[in-house]
Amino acid sequence: MGTHTLPLHVCRVKKADMITNRIHIFLHGIALLALFYYRITTLSQIFKTRETPLVPYVLVFISELVLSFLWLLHRPSKWRPVTRVAYPERLPEDDKLPPVDVFVCTTDPKKEPSLGVMNTVISAMALDYPPDKLAVYLSDDGGALVTLKAMQESWNFAKWWIPFCRKYEVKTRCPDAYFSTPESANEKFIRSNEFVADKKQMEKRYEEFKESLEKNLETIGSSVSRDHPPIVEVINDGNGNGKDSNQKGMPLLVYVAREKRPSHPHHFKAGAINALLRVSAMISNAPYFMVLDCDHYCNDPTSARQAMCFYFDPEISSKLAWVQFPQHFHNISDHDIYDGNLHYYWREWEGLDGLRGPTITGCNFYMKREAFYGIDRIPKDADLNHLKKFFGSSNELVKSTYKSYRPNMSRDDGNVSDAVQKEIQLLASCTYDKGSEWGVQVGAKYNTVVEDSMTSLILHCRGWISVWIDPIMPCFLGTCPTNLNDMLVQQTRWAFGLLQMALSKFSPLLYAPFRMSIFQSMCYGGLTLDPFYVIPFYGLGIIPQICLLYGIPLYPKVSDPFFFVFAFIFISSQLKHIQEVVSYGDPLRTSLYDLRVWMMKSGACYLYATLNAILDQFGLNEANFSLTSKVVDDEETKRHQEGIYDFQSSPQLLVPLCSLYLLNLVSFVIGTAKILKTDKGSEMLSQVIIPLFGVVVNYHILEGMFLRTDKGRIAPSVTLLSVVVSAVMLFFGSFVVFL
Repeated sequence: MGTHTLPLHVCRVKKADMITNRIHIFLHGIALLALFYYRITTLSQIFKTRETPLVPYVLVFISELVLSFLWLLHRPSKWRPVTRVAYPERLPEDDKLPPVDVFVCTTDPKKEPSLGVMNTVISAMALDYPPDKLAVYLSDDGGALVTLKAMQESWNFAKWWIPFCRKYEVKTRCPDAYFSTPESANEKFIRSNEFVADKKQMEKRYEEFKESLEKNLETIGSSVSRDHPPIVEVINDGNGNGKDSNQKGMPLLVYVAREKRPSHPHHFKAGAINALLRVSAMISNAPYFMVLDCDHYCNDPTSARQAMCFYFDPEISSKLAWVQFPQHFHNISDHDIYDGNLHYYWREWEGLDGLRGPTITGCNFYMKREAFYGIDRIPKDADLNHLKKFFGSSNELVKSTYKSYRPNMSRDDGNVSDAVQKEIQLLASCTYDKGSEWGVQVGAKYNTVVEDSMTSLILHCRGWISVWIDPIMPCFLGTCPTNLNDMLVQQTRWAFGLLQMALSKFSPLLYAPFRMSIFQSMCYGGLTLDPFYVIPFYGLGIIPQICLLYGIPLYPKVSDPFFFVFAFIFISSQLKHIQEVVSYGDPLRTSLYDLRVWMMKSGACYLYATLNAILDQFGLNEANFSLTSKVVDDEETKRHQEGIYDFQSSPQLLVPLCSLYLLNLVSFVIGTAKILKTDKGSEMLSQVIIPLFGVVVNYHILEGMFLRTDKGRIAPSVTLLSVVVSAVMLFFGSFVVFL
């Protein structure tokens, strides 16, 4: 059988997981209905007899309703999980492959050192893809001269590095990763003297490359500008030294610093991507583009070819907008106590792929330019003025949206004419978006910090689909937070953005049901409403505990059949989580780390994100809580590798967690002591188990407050403040439980 008859990719349903998930949904759903029946009938009885305080019972019931509603929203992502495998070796010849643009975004060389950013850029230039069909663009939102100089040094190094990778079929094409890991060249070359000599010479050139970046940093500095004109430069041999350029055999490399003015909004990453779209349209105008974060280098050079396996499939190509690869990380410790792997999301993304595809996940995705432009929304007979309302005032940009358009620039010499440069300056200006549909109907969406989720929702609502592929060899490797503070800050930012989306006119549960399937709408609803876990977290983390101290029962007795309903729901949810973790291939301890991270996010990140979102809805300033940045030292790195939590974090993030822990600890100790002296053990057992579960799962917080003496412990001032806050919670909670 010829290779042309073989499929380019295969999609397999994870049948064992699918069956397990559906059985669990059915049984857990029935148990929840029984729980609601018990709560409603008991509530009606309380109204009649007033034997139990009403307010705490209602608050617990509301918490259970919210928790169950969020559980329900996430069920469609468990309905049909799938995995995909691509076969790039079955693609047609290179001359039939379409061009691809790569967009890399960076902001500040102080926070994103040039060496790491340039390794990402070079790895993208070295992709296993026809060089005459590849262009790499770096968006430098800081407009830093040191970054531009680093790009020029990268070009000089890449002229040696790329031929070396092609000659010896090197798999790891990020220079830093290549020289710090075991050999990744084809085995047939490893023992050859020529390869050994060339590798030694290449290693020497890489050291010289690193030294040049360090020298530039010393002489130029790392200052950034928030007030500068647009700077767009095609990097080649002719930059700054009067030599003729030589692009043959090399991909295009372009530096872009869009115009920044303090008086104009720049829309963060969404604005950077849209500027890159416009600038690249004049230079390469590839029908597909890929977005990379500056710390995510290309680990497998075949990613573009793998993506093309889906775009070349005639059954889905016409409606396929993007191919999403996961974010994997090279700095994960064996313990992964901060859930840096993000496997919680990737397990859900397999289920989303079983519907109409995953959301855009920040980076590592290949996108069809036509879909991002929203061309399918424009009438085919639209005139020039109508098109300008969408794409802005540039005639050339409007022309570039036609498939017949070819950029007015030769790839052989990489030189940009004065006319094209003038057009590029316009397209990279800070005012170009004004009066157009950029950020609204065209490109990445503005006015949210989760532009990827918002853009995904709108594209899916327009009928586009996406696919998720997670190859055995990760195509991209980045860096993830390795301390608690960075993780909590990152999650708070994401949660705030998702709530912004949930409370906007694009709220998935209101905007999406008439534009996509109900299952897909529920998935988006679950994603954006996750921060509302803060309600059941605090409701079930405070009310039952205070009632335990006063001997007020909120749950059925052990002898009551409904006790087993509550027990089943609790045990079933924990066992299902363990099953998902183990089935995905993670060690059993990951289920504990996942649970801890969920509790920390619910208690800190979701709390502040919700407060921020509420204030934002009223047009007020965002909640003012300063988040301290940590200085990485050897001790921190050692703690991360050993799986020890580093609590050098903002007090605002730690105090809610520590206060709630102390409240649960006190309620468990005192409540248990009281029960042992009475005959209420049967009716209060559930309220003993709840704080006990929280205390045991979050033992690391107890360690951090009282048992550790190292630098990464919880500061005594935070512990003292948490004692005060928990005392206040007990004081005011005592009034609530008797209402």
